[in-house]
Amino acid sequence: MTRTRQRRGEQVMVPRAEFESYYGRPIIHAPSWAARDIAGYFFLGGLAGAGSVLAAGAHMTGRPRTATAMKVSSLAAVSLSAAALINDLGKPGRFANMLRVFKPTSPMSMGSWLLSAYGPAAGAAALSAVSGRLPRAGAAATAGAALLGPLLASYTAVLAADTAVPAWHGAHRELPYLFTASATAAASGMALIVAPPRESGPARCAAVLAATAESLATEAAERRLGMVAETWREGRAGALMRTARALTMAGAATAALAGGRSRPAAVAGGLALLAGSVCTRFGVFAAGIASAEDPKYTVVPQQKGE
Repeated sequence: MTRTRQRRGEQVMVPRAEFESYYGRPIIHAPSWAARDIAGYFFLGGLAGAGSVLAAGAHMTGRPRTATAMKVSSLAAVSLSAAALINDLGKPGRFANMLRVFKPTSPMSMGSWLLSAYGPAAGAAALSAVSGRLPRAGAAATAGAALLGPLLASYTAVLAADTAVPAWHGAHRELPYLFTASATAAASGMALIVAPPRESGPARCAAVLAATAESLATEAAERRLGMVAETWREGRAGALMRTARALTMAGAATAALAGGRSRPAAVAGGLALLAGSVCTRFGVFAAGIASAEDPKYTVVPQQKGE
């Protein structure tokens, strides 16, 4: 119909919609979270949680150096993630106030309690491993941290997707898988760095699986987002996501091909995996901010009933 009218020289009477809002203000408020604090919190929480799973596996399969190193890594990561969250909140007392409420339907409330339960478990596991004391209690704490670790690694995706931010909410089904895969990539990278090559077999397998899963989850999220996926592909977020994919794939390939024979290769692969995970978290964060600031990413999906 449109082509017929254009051939007859008719003009379209209804102009193309311009996505503007009152006074040029965004339709929704972009999150006031600081990228350094919250994207860093996403990354460090994932590193800690997935690291506890690898630590428990190393503990059970007789890889003591890897187990101890990953327990210490998880304790350091969860401590830094808590510091980043408290820094964003402004006052330590605000985190304590979040524990006054236990609300299963609130990702924020559940995340606060999850962090409070995971931290002591990770700390007890690390202290027992380093000191050699209370091995049974240390094993129990290791198991507890490993059980809570996947939840810690993925709940931040639920937290972000539960907002009205188009680039996050529109990918609410894929975002937990993406965050879990990215966390696994980071933890396997850390294991490659701290573990001797003879103990790094599981970490190398985890790196390959995580890189594949992260790539698939990213593609699935972009398909579901439709035109909102522009925020994942363009600008600062696009540059970070492309860098993340290149680093994660390169790190996994290096680990798989040479990580078991060469210590420098294992370290290089591990650093690439860690850097790739950092870029993924900051890329997703930047995409969310970009989608919140442009009204069309709120209006068009609603017009299409998405």
